[in-house]
Amino acid sequence: MTTPSFIQQNGSTFVIAEIGVNHNGSMKLAKQLIDGAVYAGADAVKFQMFHADELTTAQADLADYQKKTNEGTQYEMLKKLELSATEFAELKAYCDQQNILFLATPFDSRSVDYLDQLGMSLFKVGSGDLTNFPLLKQIVQTGKPIILSTGMSTLAEIDQTLSYVTSLNPTVSVSILHCTSSYPAPESQLNLRVIPEYMKRYPYPIGYSDHSVGIHIPIAATALGAQMIEKHITLDQSLPGPDHAASITVEECKRMIQCIRLTEQSLGTGQKELTENEKAIKPLVRRGLYVKDDVPSGTILAEHHLIALRPLADIEANRLEEVIGKVVKVDKKKHEPLQWSDFHE
Repeated sequence: MTTPSFIQQNGSTFVIAEIGVNHNGSMKLAKQLIDGAVYAGADAVKFQMFHADELTTAQADLADYQKKTNEGTQYEMLKKLELSATEFAELKAYCDQQNILFLATPFDSRSVDYLDQLGMSLFKVGSGDLTNFPLLKQIVQTGKPIILSTGMSTLAEIDQTLSYVTSLNPTVSVSILHCTSSYPAPESQLNLRVIPEYMKRYPYPIGYSDHSVGIHIPIAATALGAQMIEKHITLDQSLPGPDHAASITVEECKRMIQCIRLTEQSLGTGQKELTENEKAIKPLVRRGLYVKDDVPSGTILAEHHLIALRPLADIEANRLEEVIGKVVKVDKKKHEPLQWSDFHE
């Protein structure tokens, strides 16, 4: 196993702004969404490349969430959302110009071939194709890194797919995304604790593909260790199309990425150490041992003679038991700090 080069080695989470089919078949809208992803600070944008006649039967029904904004069959909906090979070439060139990574999920053999020839640097496999071994075989044969989404899958299915993929190419670069295939996905069904479980189980970078409402869940996934975040973006959640309602706006995407970057900073190294700020404040807020009232020389100190006060003095309050029973050799005034030099040997 090799770590994909696009996974940043400095701990920065790789963020994919999923445009998918939110272009609604419009190149103008597609480019506006690319511009939005660049503005938001995403590392990549991702489209979906398919040919409706190779993806679904003519009679296949729409999913319930698709029926909210579409009528007819899956085929009719998808046919309206197809982009041509020429249009994908134009979109990749536009991404190159805007200095953002172009990605597209292929849903059929022709799309794999074309995207490979177009020079796409890695392949994303959607959850619906996790067990589509003919498609996976073709993608593995390109020799390019693969991102696998795992919505709707069991661990046994994921293990079987990984075994198959690595049997074809033992050195293939793989990343795995936890995902809940529901649009939108309610928080109660997201099961984010799968992310650290994947990290224990698989020797691959682990990420999260989010279909929930809002931006808080990808931030939580980052805190749990996700190295990659994928999230749908739109210019307007009320636009017609199957995925707009479960997408975030460009401004929300920008805020999400800002929060992800802050979360990365907050994770630190895992080593418990004092920060420079803590070193400065520690003497002011930690407590030292002081005398509660005036104490004359020769007093044998008991607990009732002592009080723990700020700032930290010579003797920290956790040395209480060592001080009790010692004899002071100097007079001490009320609330005067104790020092080790105050005692007889």
